[in-house]
Amino acid sequence: MKTHQSDNEYSLLKILKDNPEMTQRQLSRELGLSLGQTNYLLQALRKKGLMKLSNFRRSDNKVGYLYLITPKGIEEKAILAKKFLERKSAEYNRLKKEIEILKGEL
Repeated sequence: MKTHQSDNEYSLLKILKDNPEMTQRQLSRELGLSLGQTNYLLQALRKKGLMKLSNFRRSDNKVGYLYLITPKGIEEKAILAKKFLERKSAEYNRLKKEIEILKGEL
């Protein structure tokens, strides 16, 4: 089943809430998306005002970013969580009916 972009945005916001220091490469592995898709999602969240970037030093010669969720991002995460739950519940109910039909055919 195809993943909704809002599902990916929700997953990304959920990860960033607890791990704002993760690199794009780490985020991409965690999300199961390509680096390009992850970068696209991060830019989309930033443009919507749901997340902002802040520089920090990873080591003496490397600067990294913190992906900080904005108050608007926290609100949007709650909205996306509700929609995600509604979609997954509908999918669960549909699968449950399909399983019952298949059991009846055996």
